[in-house]
Amino acid sequence: MYLSFFGLNEKPFSITPDPRYLFLSERHAEAMAHLLYGIKEAGGFIQLTGEVGTGKTTIVRSLLAQAPENTEIALILNPRMTAPEFLLTLCEELGIGVPDAAAGSLKDLVDILNDYLLHAHAAGKRVVLVVDEAQNLAPEVLEQVRLLTNLETNTQKLLQIILIGQPELRELLDRSELRQLAQRITGRYHLDPLSAPETAAYVRHRLRVAGATSEIFSRRALQKIFGLSGGVPRVINILCDRALLGGYSLDRHRITTALVRQAGSEVFGRQARRRWIAWSGAAAALFVAAASLALWRFGPALQVPVSVPAHADPRPLAHAARAAPAHTAPPPGAAAAAPMRLAGLLARYAGQTTAAAAYAKLFTLWGLAAPQSTAHPCRRAARHGLYCLQNQGSLGELRLYNRPAILLLSDAAGHTYHVVLRHLGHAHATLDLGPTPCRVTLAALSRDWLGQYVLLWHPVDGRLRTLSAGMSGATVRWLRTSLERLEGVHSSSPADNVYDARMVRLVRRFQRKHGLAVDGIAGVETQVAVSGALAEPRTPLLDAQPDGH
Repeated sequence: MYLSFFGLNEKPFSITPDPRYLFLSERHAEAMAHLLYGIKEAGGFIQLTGEVGTGKTTIVRSLLAQAPENTEIALILNPRMTAPEFLLTLCEELGIGVPDAAAGSLKDLVDILNDYLLHAHAAGKRVVLVVDEAQNLAPEVLEQVRLLTNLETNTQKLLQIILIGQPELRELLDRSELRQLAQRITGRYHLDPLSAPETAAYVRHRLRVAGATSEIFSRRALQKIFGLSGGVPRVINILCDRALLGGYSLDRHRITTALVRQAGSEVFGRQARRRWIAWSGAAAALFVAAASLALWRFGPALQVPVSVPAHADPRPLAHAARAAPAHTAPPPGAAAAAPMRLAGLLARYAGQTTAAAAYAKLFTLWGLAAPQSTAHPCRRAARHGLYCLQNQGSLGELRLYNRPAILLLSDAAGHTYHVVLRHLGHAHATLDLGPTPCRVTLAALSRDWLGQYVLLWHPVDGRLRTLSAGMSGATVRWLRTSLERLEGVHSSSPADNVYDARMVRLVRRFQRKHGLAVDGIAGVETQVAVSGALAEPRTPLLDAQPDGH
């Protein structure tokens, strides 16, 4: 929505790993060199680790784009599986046909792989296995991965393996039972966050790739971004995107420190205060503590936690003008449950926050049985006419879509959790991550959620497609009728099923009102937003419960 306002051709701070936006800091360049070495040279493992959001997956995507022509790369993004499933997935990535009778046999799968690798070697090809999020590999799967390196000729290993993961991967490989694998690691590299100068260069680089011809962020704003993000590229992206939305909504072409600070309060759920304020607060606390010896026991009570007030609007800047969904008042005598600490809830119910558990809960809300097969849950949903919308966004977007969603949370230690968002109020959210729904503050939720979500949607005619001028059909008629209802227009005559000029105007008005990209084209996001605004029956909704509950 802010692209033309800032003279950009595309969104510069999407967290989708696009190789065109890869910023090669000194550390990133060294990491890329390590991976390219691992592809071109034979033997052993290459290990690349880094904190969440430091750019590991972006480097992987760039690596795929730069791979030599004689190289075949099998990329496994989600290795949380059994050893037979891992080998079967490797075969699928390499395009190897596997008979049904061999799918569950480790020996048969290894034999099939060995035969394929021997033929690839004879043809002068290098085969490389890249495992992302490798810290999620089970020890028995890691042992099977080690055994794959035994596939060799007299002079050369047939399979090069690159393990990419969070710092927990190093701890995993330090286990005594995995020492044989650790001894085969020929290259180790750890990816650190960006420095302050690199953060500024990173922001400018992404803006230039997106088409910027002038400096959009002030020097102090860039310093503030580094202070809030710690140099983590993913957090930098989210902060910059929110700051650009804020500048657009306030009609400011220059992003200042104030706009970045406001973006930080939206991302982290708290006001990003200047350091001198924090230091002065600490000094005042020390002064008060020293003023009276009798107060020393109550020192902790003098510390005032930073949080968003209950009456503050938690929605992003770009959605601040959006009308909040109507909620019914809680019944007389109903007491609102006290919000619980999110960190404690995640620790308590860690075993119930897997992706499989979250999809099972989301399916239940839509009246479907929990998925039992190994196929991705979205494929099962599609068989029932439901489609997964996987995106990166904000609580404001989820409020607009008005659907329960799976959120990917990450705590301070880098552990990830999949939880279902059941209700989204003005100051609190209800999460389904234990035996009963848990109510948490939006401030706490924003601290651990970096914007990734999955929700289900039921297209009108069961087909997932973008609607644009010149098209016709039942879905176009539904869209016209829905937009007219939202504008308060009621007609006794049948709605036209043609996407004409008036339809374009209706769509543009809806998009402008709700902070969507104003292009007159009803893509999936616009259709989901229209459906959510209508609060259609037989559909689980986010605003189906008052905020006081």
